[in-house]
Amino acid sequence: MCVYSYRKDGIAVMRCSRCKKREAVVFIQSMQGGEKHSEGLCLVCARKMNIPQIKEYMDQMGITDDQLEEYADAMTDLSDNIDSDMFKMGGTNSLPNFFNALFNAAKPTDEQNMTAEEAPGQGADADIPDSVGKGDGKGSKDKKRKFLNSFCTDLTARAKEGKLDRIIGRDKEIARTIQILCRRQKNNPCLIGEPGVGKTAIAEGLAQKIAAGEVPFQLTNKEVFLLDLTALVAGTQFRGQFEGRIKGLINEIKTEGNIILFIDEIHNIVGAGDSEGSTMNTANILKPALSRGELQVIGATTFKEYRKYIEKDSALERRFQPVTVNEPTIEDTVEVLKGIKGYYEEHHRVKISDELLRMCAVLSERYINDRYLPDKAIDLLDEACANRSIRSIELSNEHDMKKKVSDLEKEIKTIEDGDEPDFEALAEKKSLLIREKNELDDLDKKIENINVEDSDLAKVIELWTGIPANKIEETEFKKLAALNSEMKKRIIGQDKAVDLVCEAIKRSRVQLTKRRRPASFIFVGPTGVGKTELVKVINDELFNGTDTLIRLDMTEYMEKFSVSSLIGSPPGYVGYDDAGELTEKVRRHPYSVILFDEIEKAHPDIMNLLLQILDEGHVKDAQGRSINFENTIICMTSNAGSSDKTTGLGFNKTEGDISREKAMKALSEFLRPEFLGRVDEIVVFDPLSKESYAEIAGLMLTEMKDPLSEKGIELKYDKRVPAAIAEKAYGKKFGARDIRSVIRSEIEDKIADIIVESASKPVKTIRISAKKDGIEVSSSE
Repeated sequence: MCVYSYRKDGIAVMRCSRCKKREAVVFIQSMQGGEKHSEGLCLVCARKMNIPQIKEYMDQMGITDDQLEEYADAMTDLSDNIDSDMFKMGGTNSLPNFFNALFNAAKPTDEQNMTAEEAPGQGADADIPDSVGKGDGKGSKDKKRKFLNSFCTDLTARAKEGKLDRIIGRDKEIARTIQILCRRQKNNPCLIGEPGVGKTAIAEGLAQKIAAGEVPFQLTNKEVFLLDLTALVAGTQFRGQFEGRIKGLINEIKTEGNIILFIDEIHNIVGAGDSEGSTMNTANILKPALSRGELQVIGATTFKEYRKYIEKDSALERRFQPVTVNEPTIEDTVEVLKGIKGYYEEHHRVKISDELLRMCAVLSERYINDRYLPDKAIDLLDEACANRSIRSIELSNEHDMKKKVSDLEKEIKTIEDGDEPDFEALAEKKSLLIREKNELDDLDKKIENINVEDSDLAKVIELWTGIPANKIEETEFKKLAALNSEMKKRIIGQDKAVDLVCEAIKRSRVQLTKRRRPASFIFVGPTGVGKTELVKVINDELFNGTDTLIRLDMTEYMEKFSVSSLIGSPPGYVGYDDAGELTEKVRRHPYSVILFDEIEKAHPDIMNLLLQILDEGHVKDAQGRSINFENTIICMTSNAGSSDKTTGLGFNKTEGDISREKAMKALSEFLRPEFLGRVDEIVVFDPLSKESYAEIAGLMLTEMKDPLSEKGIELKYDKRVPAAIAEKAYGKKFGARDIRSVIRSEIEDKIADIIVESASKPVKTIRISAKKDGIEVSSSE
């Protein structure tokens, strides 16, 4: 039976024969008693009758039952309100707008009589599908919070349900955020900090305090919602849809009056929703409400993005109050790890000691340089626990035994439920079940003692950075204890200099005083005596990496403006957005060796910068970030005084004392006394003896063995060769560099010729011999 009604323009419309309120769009013909019977159904009723074509259509389009009901209501509403002007040329409505509204504009019934100014949505965005919902999942059921439930997550509700992790520390930042939120106008805090320092955690901490009632009375009934910008933009195909969603969200927040909106990565609102020829992006729509205090927003972004997007829009910047979130110290990070370790113990079924947590914080700061605490320490702990859990045979066996127990229980139940139970088999199964359960209990006791170890942390860092695990496991004090002997193996003829450097490094690392400053040295001496080589050895022995040696040639910093290249250009100058060459490297590699080569050539303003670093242990870059130099080792090299050939007058003065006096006199000509007073040690390098030349030559020859062995060639040389090389190199101007020159001309060139000429017959052995007439290089197959 067909049911009809009439539109405003007098045209009859067929209604659904079942619900009798929606327009019929699906028609079914059947034969009943030999007569043809027609029936019209709406989409909703057709779906309830499980018509396969409708089900297939919904699956292909990804439409839910709730959405289908909304679309059907929208179709009926639009059809009832169509007037004769809709399809006229130049009319206010058009066919595209009809379909736009059809698929996107099902309005809640309690909003149908609102004006466009009052409605929580506009046109295309008054309806939001329930499948987009991020809140309590009510979707269209909760008409008052349609946009909030669709595009936001209720952090306060999650806090009350205990679904948020504990927040440790950050009391100062949370208190500052609460104070800004209690302002009358412009009460919008913006959390600014590096990625991973805990900006989102502060918003979650605020939600937890509100849920626990630990906030001032002004915030007692507030609710914190996390906005999902991606969901907000997704699906906005036509112009005006995105603006409608934003306006609907703002109106809902105004209506509720107790909503605090948290926007993570808030710099994204500057360009979100931009369209060609339009300036109405999210930021511009929010500005009036933010300024009047009608909308409270907590933003979170990084320093870089804040400068790039927020600061450039001064109208947006003045509506937010910045809250700087600094990277926590190692001690703070350890406390954070202690607070959350229970979550990881429960998840991975392992035990974590407090000593391991401290090791986790220290190793993550030292070896993971492109991320920030506490995020990198938490990730390191998580993966170390996963590594230990995977290696545990007990946990693997437990899974198998639980499956056996479950299968036995099912078999026993099957036997007991049978018509004629086999009691002998039943007894056997129950006996086996008891035995398996006892073994499972014993296994559970063993699992309780599975501890995460230092080696697990080292293996994870090795996977991330490539640094060998055995180097990572070696503690810093063990490295310091062996530092002197290891350095003397590679630095020849400068034992006194090595002793001074080692003692100063130990004093700095042991932290005998509260004031933390970097260990600092000035290496003075003639060229080629090992000044730069000593710096490289310090880096290799302590920090195990090439990225941790920061070398700055002071001949490139002889002008006044060159200071800006070290710490970054000030605001208003070209390159302001670029990081400083020195500060950025130290920020990313806090454990590093900094070499200022030929310090006497630097501009005096560079000295002023160094003076602050040596005295305070930190400096601020052009962006205002404090860069910590406490864990660095600063080395400066100079040739000052080495060219002075005058001899000192006086009694009982050694050659070393005279060299030191000349070096101090030369240094005082371009370095101020307060600068020299802040340097830990001024190390004067002695000229190399002929015996030292021979030892260095032996080291250089040994270094040649590995490259040749990779080519399948064995290098052999007799004991007289190093002395012969030293004899040729000694007495020249460039010290150990002359040894390298002799080896290059007398040995390396000849080896290269042999390898090239014997390409058809590969060489197996190369022998170097010292003869009366020089150094001989021969080969054998």
